[in-house]
Order: sequence, then C-alpha cells, then structure tokens
Amino acid sequence: MRMLILSASLMTLAGCAGFGIPSQDPSQAWIDLHTQQEDTLQAVEVDDKATHDKRYFEVEPGSHELTVRYQFAVQPTNIGPGAEPLWRDCQMNVKFKEFNAGERYQLQAGNIGFRPWAKLYDQQRKVIGQGVPAGCQHS
Repeated sequence: MRMLILSASLMTLAGCAGFGIPSQDPSQAWIDLHTQQEDTLQAVEVDDKATHDKRYFEVEPGSHELTVRYQFAVQPTNIGPGAEPLWRDCQMNVKFKEFNAGERYQLQAGNIGFRPWAKLYDQQRKVIGQGVPAGCQHS
C-alpha cells in the first residue's frame, strides 16, 4: 500500500513538472510578469489576441500592445477608518515598439490607493513603457 501511495505521489509530481514555464525561444522577446506577493498579474492579450499562458508573454520582435489583468487590494488606510480591504480587478494596456528577439523584459504592476500602475522594463532595468488603465471593477 505504501508503495502505491509513493508511486502515485511521484507521478503527480512528475506531471506538475511538465506544467512549468517553457524555455525562452531565442527568436522571440520574453516578458516576465511581476507584482507584490498578495496581488495577481496575468497576461491577457497581445495585439487583441488572447494569450495561451497567463504567466508571461512571448512575442515576435517589433511593436506590440500587451493587455494584463491586475487584481489588488486597496488597503483600509486608503478607504477610511474601520474599512476592510477592497479588492480591485483592473485591465491595463502597455504598448512598446521595439521588442527584440532573445531579450527578456519585465512588466511590473502595483497600485497607489485605488489607481493601478504598470511599468515595462528592459534587461538593464530601464523603464521603456507604462501601462494605461483600461477599466477596473470591484471584486
């Protein structure tokens, strides 16, 4: 019985390993997503086409518009005394004209009170693009 449980556990772990982030294609630009630990940032669309994986973007060189979904909590200090955190669900668009093959970029999101922000960084951590809010709702 122990052997059966152990075998099942190992097969489950092996199956999970297959769902890791794939290797970067050197002919594409790669965009990592980063946010604060309790917030959620997901890839939604590239040039109005749905992404296949919500954890990152991989795009051809050139100009693209990236759409992300950013979910975050507005802290009580930004709402009023005795308030509970208020969750916001926002979409933001980031345009950049010069994605390069083989380069890795980072899209970082955060918020100031109720307002979300997003910044696109190149490999040298230089800001090369900023997000434009495309609508928010309370969750």
